[in-house]
Amino acid sequence: MSDEIRSKVAELMPAARDELAALVAMRSVADPRQFPPEECVRAAEWVRDAFIGAGIGQVELLETSDGSHAVVGHQAAPEGAPTVLLYCHYDVQPPGDEKLWHTDPFTLTERDGRWYGRGAADCKGNIVMHLLALRALGTPFPVGIRIVAEGSEEMGTGGLENLVEARPELFDADMILAVDTGNAAVGSPTVTTTLRGIANVVVHVETLAGEVHSGMFGGPAPDALAALVQMLATLRDADGNTVVDGLDSDQKWAGVDYPEAQFRTDAGVLDGVSLAGTGSVANAVWARPALTILGIDCPPVVGSAAAIQPRASARLNLRVPPGMDPQKAQDALAAHLENAAPWNARVTVDREAVGSPFRATTDGPGYAALGAAMEEAFGKELGTVGQGGSIPLCNVFSAVVPNAEIALIGVEEPRCLIHAPNESVDPSEIENLAVAEALFLQRFATANRQD
Repeated sequence: MSDEIRSKVAELMPAARDELAALVAMRSVADPRQFPPEECVRAAEWVRDAFIGAGIGQVELLETSDGSHAVVGHQAAPEGAPTVLLYCHYDVQPPGDEKLWHTDPFTLTERDGRWYGRGAADCKGNIVMHLLALRALGTPFPVGIRIVAEGSEEMGTGGLENLVEARPELFDADMILAVDTGNAAVGSPTVTTTLRGIANVVVHVETLAGEVHSGMFGGPAPDALAALVQMLATLRDADGNTVVDGLDSDQKWAGVDYPEAQFRTDAGVLDGVSLAGTGSVANAVWARPALTILGIDCPPVVGSAAAIQPRASARLNLRVPPGMDPQKAQDALAAHLENAAPWNARVTVDREAVGSPFRATTDGPGYAALGAAMEEAFGKELGTVGQGGSIPLCNVFSAVVPNAEIALIGVEEPRCLIHAPNESVDPSEIENLAVAEALFLQRFATANRQD
């Protein structure tokens, strides 16, 4: 049966490329300040019609609390069979500076065996992958299928999360495939099992009633910007490790390794520049807290005056690993900053909303079926990775559908450069993932739900 699935997927790949080209051409950025909202509506309608065409009997557009439209569908399970929810999103990141693109970001273009365009991987490539898997299986499906395509994932405005909480019956399933991640490398089957949470703050420092001349008062006058710089410096040790008083930072990653050379390439680290921190890359990006300075309010170089700054601010991003309470981590960061302020500078810390980390439960029948299907499709054993980013929807699914297994997979391997100029997808990832998903749906249909 696997040979039949693979042959069918291969036969459908040319049409899949055409469909991806049609999707990429829709400028579905969920921000009306940048692109017309009609582009997102057009994409949502396309996705609805495509899933209906692939055999999902009931598919509709539901407006969510942030104004976006979720594409939600259901095909009932055969008697005694489990149900699988297939997640994806049709909105995309803005293209950014289009001069940095080698080709038009909204025209799917093939180059060196890869397909380039905004959303080619994140996440329109995953939509096409779902469609391929369902078409390769054909109807009737061996399991119940629920589909949900989000319309504002890249904006993080919470529309789908609110819909899941308000209408849990639409998302009830035995297994959820959250398809918005990717393999560790092209051809290496991988499932993401952990996500770091988030605990951001904005810190404000004040030292003077107003600006004063650096020539007349420089030296003893407490410089708010210098105070902020000194405070921020305490958040890294001499080796570059994140250090926040009260937070553990020695956790270990037990899954697939992340080779340093690969990380340097993926992150675009300049030749001769060392990586920050000690220990393995996998530990640092998937298992430990990480502090990033996102922005600083201070005078720009051009136009700056010979003046001592009375106030300065910074926005800080703290990534929180599984097993760490994000609220406690945020409290620890705020206390650290307050205690690190020199010269009794006045410090105010504004807390942003926290996001919890996520760790998947991987010992159920769904994961067993997925592992076997991925190995059969790729010819390699399934590996596990973490992800440094946050996907709040996973925690909402976990709370609202507590008995469902949740697995994060997808076509977005590191070379895709998602969110960056020249985003691309390797078509072999779409093809192999479609084979794996179809095989998984077959295997899961007969999995012993009592195991």
